[in-house]
Amino acid sequence: MDDTGPDLQLYYTIVCEDVRIEMTRNLSLMGILHVIHVPTLPVTVLKLAIVNHWRGNGRYLTESRILTPDRSRSIAASHPSPIEVPLHGGADNVTVFTNLTFTEPGPYVVQTLVDSSLFSEHTLPVVHNQDATAETVSGDDVIN
Repeated sequence: MDDTGPDLQLYYTIVCEDVRIEMTRNLSLMGILHVIHVPTLPVTVLKLAIVNHWRGNGRYLTESRILTPDRSRSIAASHPSPIEVPLHGGADNVTVFTNLTFTEPGPYVVQTLVDSSLFSEHTLPVVHNQDATAETVSGDDVIN
């Protein structure tokens, strides 16, 4: 394979509650999520971030979206965002969604698209849990 041609690998995708970009250009991730436990449904999540780390090289347009468990509709979709991955380097893409409403329990689908084509997907389970602690809930049916 030619090292100068386009080459892209998604090294990781992380869903979290917030992302800060530090003065050192490092990312600080808060509240990494593998599942969302909620006491009631529907529930509104005030902020949700998707962090993708890319390796390879080339210029691309990336998008993120979140689909309902039955994949029938999108509850969030980003606009295409350009990334440039330097040869033998890496690049991060952070997408922040606000005020997302999850209406039903189940495995929501987090998709990453590159140049308008599906590149990868992961599930983010939303679990209706009667025993969710008050620490994860702020207000009526709102997670922040």
